[in-house]
Amino acid sequence: MDRIQAMQIFTRVAEAGSFVRAAETLSLPSSTVTSTIKSLEKYLQVRLLNRTTRRVSLTPEGMQYLAQCREIISLIEHTEASLTASVKRPQGRLRVDMPSGIAHSIVMPNLKDFYRSYPDIYLMIGVSDRQVDLVQEGVDCVIRTGELSNSTLVARPLGRFRWVTCASPEYLRKNGVPQSPDELSKHRAIHYFSGQTRRANEMRFLRDTETLSVPVRGEVAVNETGLYIKMCLEGFGLVQLAEAIVSEHLRDGRLIEVLADWQPSSVPVTLLYPHQRFLSPVVRSFADWIARLI
Repeated sequence: MDRIQAMQIFTRVAEAGSFVRAAETLSLPSSTVTSTIKSLEKYLQVRLLNRTTRRVSLTPEGMQYLAQCREIISLIEHTEASLTASVKRPQGRLRVDMPSGIAHSIVMPNLKDFYRSYPDIYLMIGVSDRQVDLVQEGVDCVIRTGELSNSTLVARPLGRFRWVTCASPEYLRKNGVPQSPDELSKHRAIHYFSGQTRRANEMRFLRDTETLSVPVRGEVAVNETGLYIKMCLEGFGLVQLAEAIVSEHLRDGRLIEVLADWQPSSVPVTLLYPHQRFLSPVVRSFADWIARLI
């Protein structure tokens, strides 16, 4: 027996004072209404209704049970309505971790737009280029770039980053503009290292189907995108990173793209979150929003 449905049927019978009228308003057969009330009384081991040929009335126990049923049904309806509203207007805390380049160059410039759409979401933005453990660190979702290793997390592709090779005008004035990867032996790069990087001193290129990895000397290596960009702006060497991350610097001429015919391979951008049957409206809203920006 569905006890919630039985409560709803009982409430309707009590309010209508008739099995037949209750059945009509519920679009149920009269026999279903009658058998449900009998099963409910048997389950509760108490008579809820007095039956006559003309009318149905409540017993004292039935009056007490009716008041409680109304309260329970009202609470269920309120809960369902609030959840439906939360889907239409998501609210709550969201902890999301992302690489610093995405945080500074993509999320931050568009954050006011996010809050115009989702004013009731409290964002906790973790900024780091390292991999985080979602479960251990209490993170709802993460944004990662690059190919993914095997994972139990759910992956939602957000798009791909076009990568570019670039340098500051000051660096290019002093060292010249490389015309092909072969000329990189005369140049220096700012090296980037991380837990996944095997050889931080290489620059990788793709033209048509030809791939090329070129060692480039350098004076410094970093493991944080913001510092990587800053050192490039200061003229320490060539860098390779997502065009979207440095688009503003490229537009205003503070950085200049080189070797455009030999672009690095594009890099996938993915949102990861723990496996769950129903995705939180808060996570879904953020995922839909960030996907439009990448």
